[in-house]
Amino acid sequence: MFIDKIEIYVKAGNGGNGAVSFRREKYVAKGGPDGGDGGNGGNVVFTVEEGANTLLAFRYKRKFLAQNGANGAGGKMHGKNGEDIYVSVPRGTLIRDAKSGRIIKDMSDGEDFVVCRGGRGGWGNKHFATPTRQIPRFAKNGIPGEEKELLLELKMIADVGLVGMPSAGKSSLLAAVSAARPKIADYHFTTLEPSLGVVNTGEERGFVMADIPGLIEGAAGGAGLGHDFLRHIERCRLLLQVVDVSGIEGREPADDFDVISGELESFSEELASRPRIIAANKCDTLPDGDSQGLRSLQTLADAMGYPLVKISTATREGLPELLRLIEDTLRELPPVTVYESEVLPEEETYNDARPEDTQIKIADDGAYECTGKWLEKLCGRIYFDDRESLMYFQKSLNDAGIIEKLREAGCSEGDTVRMFDIEFDFVD
Repeated sequence: MFIDKIEIYVKAGNGGNGAVSFRREKYVAKGGPDGGDGGNGGNVVFTVEEGANTLLAFRYKRKFLAQNGANGAGGKMHGKNGEDIYVSVPRGTLIRDAKSGRIIKDMSDGEDFVVCRGGRGGWGNKHFATPTRQIPRFAKNGIPGEEKELLLELKMIADVGLVGMPSAGKSSLLAAVSAARPKIADYHFTTLEPSLGVVNTGEERGFVMADIPGLIEGAAGGAGLGHDFLRHIERCRLLLQVVDVSGIEGREPADDFDVISGELESFSEELASRPRIIAANKCDTLPDGDSQGLRSLQTLADAMGYPLVKISTATREGLPELLRLIEDTLRELPPVTVYESEVLPEEETYNDARPEDTQIKIADDGAYECTGKWLEKLCGRIYFDDRESLMYFQKSLNDAGIIEKLREAGCSEGDTVRMFDIEFDFVD
């Protein structure tokens, strides 16, 4: 089964919490705070799997979670960092944000890419000791790791893309000029999934050729099989249009040419304008190697400015000439398209959360509920049984303008304020 588009969920590991601990040892007076820091969460890393040409591995596994960092411990013991998780994809896979559709990364360069970063571990209470605060009874919680809904879309990387009607001889051509062995049979839609082949032209030179399922009229609108796979030739620098000139199918070669050109233009005007070579296949079946259909196709190709080469994949007639023309044409064309990353809108994270993003609403019971990632981060580092920690909490709310926002929302003396799991009476 061939799968070239799929949605997955990825989440980096959360950072471990810092520890609240005090050194207690015989003959050691006033040992002081010794709470260790939490470990960092693991990252979600995408890597290229050479030779793969489908996203089938994601059919039954669509959730990828990196390991959380371990909590800190007494004795200044640092929590263990979470292990990264590696997600392998075929070369040429586009990683998109599932909601916006914007490109995050084009996995064409073969380099590993961190798509979600693990959260930082929280500080232990050893960091908060000062000459005036010698017994800090609070520590920082770890920061949650990033998480994303992703759309993976495979766009194969090839220099030359084969296009044409079903049974035009595309798979036969690929098999004749490369080591690829696509399925070949005398019925339509033999090719059910794209195939890649490396064409060796000698002296360590060559190019990659891609074969996709045959196109029919209406393919760009969803008819047949070709519509789902046209994306795999969007990267191709050159299109090789294979046309059956034998007349066995009862169609005119010029009509086949017009149908394919129309489908390419309906799918993408940019794709239709790509440089193109016409391969007039099955010339060995023509009397004296010529016919009215072939002459009409030649006239049409000349009018469009496309070179035409007469070939036969059965007898290998014209194949050396065709390969030389392809190689000479590719030498003048720019490299394979690599899609640039599209900047995603800045999303609120625990690393860049701001106090002004705190939201206040009145609950059904009349309490003022305060929410926001900055506030959640603040509450996570407060030890509410400790007077100093409470004073720090109150000062942080004042400095960040949260108290003033509560007043503006109508909160007054004695009203209930709720911040996540914390509930208290407002004192003005």
